[in-house]
Amino acid sequence: MLDLASDIVARATRLLFTDCDEPALWTISVGGRVVGTLLCEAGARRLAWFNGADPRLVAYAGPLDGDIEALAATLGLRLGFPVRLESLPT
Repeated sequence: MLDLASDIVARATRLLFTDCDEPALWTISVGGRVVGTLLCEAGARRLAWFNGADPRLVAYAGPLDGDIEALAATLGLRLGFPVRLESLPT
C-alpha cells in the first residue's frame, strides 16, 4: 500500500515539474536499483549515469524535452525493463 501511495505522489510531482522552470532532480531506477539521475535546471535537462548502468541507457542520446513519464517509457522500451523516475527535493 505504501508503494502505491509513493507511486501516486511521484506521478503527481512529475506532472507539476515537467516544465523545468525550477531546479529539479530525479533518480532513474531499474528493478529497485538507482542507475542514474536527470537534472532539470534553467529549462535544460541533463542525464548522468552511475557506474554499472546498462550501456543501452548510457548510450541514449534522444530528446529530453518531453514529459517525464514519456522519458521513463522511452528508456524502458530501450532497455526492455520498466524504468522509474522519481523526484527528489532540491
